[in-house]
Amino acid sequence: MLNRVAKFVKLEHTLFSLPLLFAGALLAGPWAGWRGLAWSRLGLILLAGTGARTMALALNRLLDHQLDALNPRTAGRELPSGALTVRMGWGIALAGGLLYLFAAFKLAPWLLWMTPIPVLVFIIYPLMKRFTWTAHFGVGLGLALAPLGGALGYGGDFTLTRGPLWLAAFAFCWVSGFDVLYATMDEDFDREAKLYSVPAVFGKNTALDLGLMLHGAALLCLGALVKESLAPMAGALAWFLMAPACVLLLLEQKYGYSLDMGSPFFKINAWIGVAVALAVFASLR
Repeated sequence: MLNRVAKFVKLEHTLFSLPLLFAGALLAGPWAGWRGLAWSRLGLILLAGTGARTMALALNRLLDHQLDALNPRTAGRELPSGALTVRMGWGIALAGGLLYLFAAFKLAPWLLWMTPIPVLVFIIYPLMKRFTWTAHFGVGLGLALAPLGGALGYGGDFTLTRGPLWLAAFAFCWVSGFDVLYATMDEDFDREAKLYSVPAVFGKNTALDLGLMLHGAALLCLGALVKESLAPMAGALAWFLMAPACVLLLLEQKYGYSLDMGSPFFKINAWIGVAVALAVFASLR
């Protein structure tokens, strides 16, 4: 059962959000060194991020389970295959949401007033493909909230410095570009099902071009992050530390031109957020 739940909420996808959540927290304000870290706050941020991510993935699967049943690529997922019931899916989403609310309240009671914003994004973006090809940007927005949430949670007030903002801009461009490329696998199905995606509406070549532009923008955002937030503390070393993330992003774009489920594209994507977060951690001292 635990294995089915982990697959249902794509537990491995925490590699996308949690590293950027922590990186956003560490970029939130003046750096006091490793010994000055508020580990209890980081622990609550971990709980909030885990709860939010669980709720987001569960809602995505729940809102899409009827479409997933029609798509040969996704028909084996937990809800269409019957490995989990819809009721169980809603229970998992509720549990994730409660964990998210609890951790947000413990970080700062006023954060409870902010929690509906990510929840609204989690509900709307799975539905967007039914009426607009801009649905890919809804996915990007969902991950872009991670570093912003980490910064607000760690700082404890409604203040955002440039570091978390550049990190959020990177996440938005990176994940939106990934989703556009990913959608090329379902181009024919999306057309048949009258769903909107860039490949289905404009064709694969346009999708590949848009993915390239978005990943190019993501690289520029990383450059701005290093220049404005990391280089002032780590000097030229900061550029070297961010190089692995840039290489991974370029490789993702390369493999995105010819996709199948066994492509390195997916494994590479899972590690880009980790590489960015490690660069941030190593630069701050």
